[in-house]
Amino acid sequence: MSRIGRQPIDLPSGVSVSISPGRVMVNGPLGELSQEVPQRMKVEQQESSVVVSRPTDRGDDRALHGLTRSLIANMVQGVTGGFEKRLEIQGVGYRASLRGTDLELNVGFSHPVVLKAPAGITFEVPTPTEVIVKGIDKQQVGQTAAEVRKVRPPEPYKGKGIRYEGEYVRRKVGKRA
Repeated sequence: MSRIGRQPIDLPSGVSVSISPGRVMVNGPLGELSQEVPQRMKVEQQESSVVVSRPTDRGDDRALHGLTRSLIANMVQGVTGGFEKRLEIQGVGYRASLRGTDLELNVGFSHPVVLKAPAGITFEVPTPTEVIVKGIDKQQVGQTAAEVRKVRPPEPYKGKGIRYEGEYVRRKVGKRA
């Protein structure tokens, strides 16, 4: 094992990790996550950190090493602090509201669009033009935010639609008279 291929992930207090062949489970204050990891990567717990090491310095092993380390680090961050994605709604009369745990969007269609919150995801609507998607699984939070945005993506002429916070929408001029 090369010393270069070892990157420790520090574990905050209250987080426990259980490692079995091909699977890593992280348990923390916000919940529990598990992830399959490649069999070739060696994952071991040392005191208050998790160390991922690779068998060789070949390109595919280096790529899997970085992926495995990122997945475990994201699980640790998810069970301690969680993840969130913020979305902005722009357009006259466009707004969002909560109906129980479901998100109701009025974005210019003849009917409101209701999105059910998947397990482990919560929606927040601090203002009618802002939606926050929260959860402990980074991939699931990003996927749910993308599905909300897909209901009415921003259009290039007036910029109306649902966009990520801070997202730049390239504008077009439109036709001239």
